[in-house]
Amino acid sequence: MSPRRRRGERRGERRGRARLRRAVIILPSAFTLGNLFLGVFAMVSAARGEFEVAAWAIVWAALLDMLDGRIARFTATGSRFGTELDSLVDAISFGVAPGFVAYVAYFANQPWSWILSFLYITAVVLRLARFNVEQGGRAKTSFYGLPSPTAGMVLATVYPFFNAPAVVELTGGGPSPQTVGILMIVLAVLMLSHVPYALVPRLSFGGVGATATSLVMLAFAAVAIAIPEYVIFPFLGLYTLWGVTRSTLLGLGDRLPDKDPLIDEAPADEGGAEVRSVDYGEIAPTRYPSPEAIPPESGTPAARPPESDPQGQKSEES
Repeated sequence: MSPRRRRGERRGERRGRARLRRAVIILPSAFTLGNLFLGVFAMVSAARGEFEVAAWAIVWAALLDMLDGRIARFTATGSRFGTELDSLVDAISFGVAPGFVAYVAYFANQPWSWILSFLYITAVVLRLARFNVEQGGRAKTSFYGLPSPTAGMVLATVYPFFNAPAVVELTGGGPSPQTVGILMIVLAVLMLSHVPYALVPRLSFGGVGATATSLVMLAFAAVAIAIPEYVIFPFLGLYTLWGVTRSTLLGLGDRLPDKDPLIDEAPADEGGAEVRSVDYGEIAPTRYPSPEAIPPESGTPAARPPESDPQGQKSEES
């Protein structure tokens, strides 16, 4: 094979790897944009009166939101751009979309009830901003505050749960606007709180405990796909209440972060700091010896000391 042909093949291989690398980098952002598509679709469906379709669109958006981060970590393609894009999309899919669905479904005929949607969306935006400052890009053992996807799914799945046939027979109908308004306020407060919420465990079959957890998760996913209107809202509600209950029983003070990222700390005031005396004698540089103290080298005449100037000495002493 000629050298020119070998160089051409190597060049082609490098181009192929570059294309594959670009495709892998785009993959997490594609899931994020799919999340955005479902959030917008949820608002369109709510405007058409299809509230159940809107609810499931937000649930699927949360699934894509979970996958895009894991794909980015698995392929080592995480970037600042992906982080910022994910936060902006989450603000729409789990803030604006659920708030809009709740408004159209329960508050459309009340003039000032849109403020509840505004408060909920504000809490989602603040929650996402605080997460980026406090926990973004770091290994996490728990979330501080209710995650915004969970809050969005809880608010969105209220309608399909309370309109399921078995639930309607028990409750006699859906919740009142006042009940939904209280739920929105509670979700907003929990998102802005520092209540720790556990992470969703990953599927793993490396040990007995991990295998059992993974099998339970797969079984729950199968049941949720079969009867989502009966499973998703109660499960998310229990997850939300469990975080509050655990913090109350075990003590919230031990789990608070070191500082609140929403508060800018003032520089430390050193006016009342303790003043300590330091002895610099051991670390001070040694003074250079005078020319008279340096022994003359062989063959070099010693430096003669300058003659004293009585006039000059008098002028210095005067």
